[in-house]
Amino acid sequence: MKEIYNCDVGCPIQNTLQVISGKWKSVILYHLFKFGVLRFSELQAKLPYVTKRMLARQLAELEEDNILDKKVYATIPVKTEYSVSEFGQTLQPVIKSMEIWGTAYNDVYTVK
Repeated sequence: MKEIYNCDVGCPIQNTLQVISGKWKSVILYHLFKFGVLRFSELQAKLPYVTKRMLARQLAELEEDNILDKKVYATIPVKTEYSVSEFGQTLQPVIKSMEIWGTAYNDVYTVK
């Protein structure tokens, strides 16, 4: 678990952002909420502009914060699946609100 910032002790917004503010964390969560369980390669396909290293780092941080569960299968090649943990499920309304806002923004500001 990451250290809680001391500059504004107890600030709920700051603590939420500390967990989901990685460059691709919210997008990863969006796809996992939408599809349930995804393998590393499936996440990679959904985020083609993200390097393997960055994706692995973001997934590891989410797992470290108990937001994701990781299941590794002892196969050749190794198969790894990610899903949102029970605790991570509490972020679903946050990610859903971001989706709704982003859709509305796109409707107004995207060139058609």
